[in-house]
Amino acid sequence: MILEKLFELKKTGTSVRRELVAGFTNFMTISYIIFVQPALLSIAGMDSGAVMVATCVSSAIATFFMAFLTNYPVVLAPGMGLNAYFVFDVCQGAGLPWQQALGIVFISGMLFFILSFVGIREAVMNAIPHSLQNAIAIGIGLFIAFIGLQMSGVIISHPATYITRGDLLSTPVLLSLFGIAVTLALMARKVKGAILIGILVAAVANLVFGIAKYEGIAAPPPSISPTLFKLEIPNIFAKLELISVIFVFFSIDMFDSIGTLTAIGYRAELLEEGKLAKARRALITDAGGTVGGALLGTSTVTCYIESATGITVGGRTGLTAVFTGIFMLLSLVFYPLVKIVGGGYAISQTTTLYPIIAPALIVVGGLMLRNLSQIDWEDLTESVPAFLTMIMMPLSFSITDGIGFGLISLAFLKLVTGRGKEVNPIVYYFALFFIACYIGDL
Repeated sequence: MILEKLFELKKTGTSVRRELVAGFTNFMTISYIIFVQPALLSIAGMDSGAVMVATCVSSAIATFFMAFLTNYPVVLAPGMGLNAYFVFDVCQGAGLPWQQALGIVFISGMLFFILSFVGIREAVMNAIPHSLQNAIAIGIGLFIAFIGLQMSGVIISHPATYITRGDLLSTPVLLSLFGIAVTLALMARKVKGAILIGILVAAVANLVFGIAKYEGIAAPPPSISPTLFKLEIPNIFAKLELISVIFVFFSIDMFDSIGTLTAIGYRAELLEEGKLAKARRALITDAGGTVGGALLGTSTVTCYIESATGITVGGRTGLTAVFTGIFMLLSLVFYPLVKIVGGGYAISQTTTLYPIIAPALIVVGGLMLRNLSQIDWEDLTESVPAFLTMIMMPLSFSITDGIGFGLISLAFLKLVTGRGKEVNPIVYYFALFFIACYIGDL
């Protein structure tokens, strides 16, 4: 049997049926990205239909490569957090057109690809202390949740306090709160695909109250041409801050993928002497997914921790990933549904709310705070940089600034306490780099 030879099903104690169920479970768990990704990237001016196709195709291709190169049940798709960074930090914050933002994603992916090949990735990964790695993930979670709260209308701008509570009795806000409640209730009851179901229930509610407009469920896939090969490589030496943007894309993708692969390896019992035997192939696949995604027209593609849901129901081989990739491609015909979900509701000339996808952002962001316990809060040289990293991301509306403040404060505190040798020299280099960038902005 071909599948047996390719995926060693008997050796791992699984079956085609079990892998199919696991693959569908994975798809149900991560498929919210099919709706969220086009909605977010369209804010940067990208065509939502093309982004949806790029998301599904790049996810499927990268997942297929993971299946055949490693035989791991790992799914890849555009990463949450990095898509928000792409839109709000790079495009809106730095003022780069989305074509150049895709070019930066491409560069970061190629850098990750090269480092994965030559093995330097371990040195870069080990340079950032464990507490700061966790703080970056938590800060991104807070950033995503903050964006979701804004997009829901739960919080709004205020001239005196900068932000304040919105009108909780307005229809869009009530629908957002309803979506959050449904999603959390489903997750608390351990319902598979809770985020996706929450999105669909919220979409129905928005249709009933006239916030969203029905445009059908299925139709031929839209064209990918508005984003296909539209990336532009910017002159990174003309704008020094673009180097820090590349560093953020690269480092977050690397830390996230390595952490995800390690966690999934433990869950699926894939580790040999505490290590993944095919880690290099997996990381090369991750990097290649980012490069391919940038060429197609979507932000950084990375390994998804939600792959653990398929493992929980018995998935053990790359066949799980193959089935998930197939479901991602089949979802291309549901573009009209994506338009409903990703549609915004304008409440003024300057403010548009997104009551269908906002709950998903808030919930996903909240889930990323689970690493708080991994930070050493008793050691001020570790806890203060971690705190600054976490708090600066949402308050400055910038993942880059969060990482910059974290690295600078870490280097400073370690030096003034006579513990400078505890930190890798790479941290000092980047701390000086961020200081130079901030001085340049004065």
